[in-house]
Amino acid sequence: MNIAFFLTPKTEVICEKITSTMRQVLERMEYHRYSAIPIIDEKGVYIGTLTEGDLLWKMKSTPNLKFKDTSKVQLEDIPRHTINKPVHINSDIEDLIATSVNQNFVPVVDDNNIFIGIIKRSDIITYCYERLFHNMKKEA
Repeated sequence: MNIAFFLTPKTEVICEKITSTMRQVLERMEYHRYSAIPIIDEKGVYIGTLTEGDLLWKMKSTPNLKFKDTSKVQLEDIPRHTINKPVHINSDIEDLIATSVNQNFVPVVDDNNIFIGIIKRSDIITYCYERLFHNMKKEA
């Protein structure tokens, strides 16, 4: 099955540019109630995924960093502790399932590593559940 079926396109995904500040991403994540957000560069290339944990670790490891000062911290200066690997748009469902085990969403890129959207783990689970349920009905 083509994984494009599951794709939430980039136009519907909240992401942040690598040139943004820590404060901008904090406010965006708070507003949308997200715990992780894809990071792209100015050309749309997928850089990685930033999590709430990354932001907390940055706060902890930066002495005297107060919230008002987060507008001076560049996103590129925040280490990411988890590497959320993207899948290629031509990947198969098995690659998608394996990648989604430890990620809330799987970033999807094209041949040039340009971010084109995400696939939510909940959509993958729903698909697997429906397939399992359908097969159980056939056997009964």
